[in-house]
Amino acid sequence: MSALMRAALAAGLWALASAASAQTVVLVRHAEKADASRDPVLSEAGTQRAQALAAIFGREGPDLVLVSPLQRTGLTAAPTVAEFGAPVRAFALDAGVEAHVGAIVAEIAAQPEDAVILVVGHSNTVPLIARALGVDSDDMPECEYDRLTRVDLRSFVPHAAVSRYGAASTC
Repeated sequence: MSALMRAALAAGLWALASAASAQTVVLVRHAEKADASRDPVLSEAGTQRAQALAAIFGREGPDLVLVSPLQRTGLTAAPTVAEFGAPVRAFALDAGVEAHVGAIVAEIAAQPEDAVILVVGHSNTVPLIARALGVDSDDMPECEYDRLTRVDLRSFVPHAAVSRYGAASTC
């Protein structure tokens, strides 16, 4: 194959890949808790962070929101759900963290290529979900609430961009 044909083939493949819609997954930990009980509501700071989460989507929100059954994840997602009307699916934790992460990743994989999916998890699940999607993710300290990881699953190698949202975490 000539160099010109290889270049044309490469350009054509790049154009096809670029034209494909990207599946985007936005991963966040639930917002700040009101107390240390088993299933607490959000604190005032957590409520403000949940509102800041809705604002990061601009005019187009997620197509689907995935949470755990604990109310702090649903409450974190609530302003985004109210603003954009995205359906919410809760995934059980009772079979263990690995099963929980596996079920979320399977649900993500079942979504259309152009879907935007918000996942609100926990400090021990968010990094695991990112890793299961094929991107590096540092462990999350218990005091970190402001990390937002946006994963683009379009390419052969998933790409992640980590940013911060809402008020800075205290750690």
